[in-house]
Amino acid sequence: MKTLVLFYSTYGHIWKMAEAIAEGAREVAGNEVVVKRVPETLPQAVLDQTGATGAQQAFAHVPVATPDELTQYDAIIFGTPTRYGNMCGQMQAYLDSTGGLWAKGALVGKVGGAFVSTATQHGGQETTIRAVHTALLHHGFILVGLPYAWQGQMGHEEVTGGTPYGASTVAGGKGERQPSANELEGARFQGRHTAEIAQKLAAK
Repeated sequence: MKTLVLFYSTYGHIWKMAEAIAEGAREVAGNEVVVKRVPETLPQAVLDQTGATGAQQAFAHVPVATPDELTQYDAIIFGTPTRYGNMCGQMQAYLDSTGGLWAKGALVGKVGGAFVSTATQHGGQETTIRAVHTALLHHGFILVGLPYAWQGQMGHEEVTGGTPYGASTVAGGKGERQPSANELEGARFQGRHTAEIAQKLAAK
């Protein structure tokens, strides 16, 4: 069985969540986990101006996924920062490029899900995940979220991400907050849970 963790990260928050998702997925025996990113679409001058260039060096070694390779995986978990309550333009552009796969029904029956980051606690985490879900449903994915079996999203003692739709983190208005231990644990749970369901389906 193979699982792909596919992400776009501007300042590294989603990259750290992607690593945790992958850690959880690797806990499932017999599961080969691959982490890749989607292509950058912003001009270099814009990346330099926003300070993203330096942050992205941390995961510059991660290979870029082509749309056609999505057929190779049993489960695909998508990570994206939020842009006005929606997925980022880079992830949208990547999904827009999968029309050929949609026309052939090449991804029907695969297991999928999403995880996100927002600047604020109420900055569109759930709407962004639901936006990714919409694209995945059009492709025929079987959706897996982050069930309340993970109790980390039930607490209110600290600011934390975590939704029943998928794992999430709060980055802060200037990206100053890094994913917390609780948020990373939620990501690991989602990765493991998604891989377990994909494995059960593959065994049918």
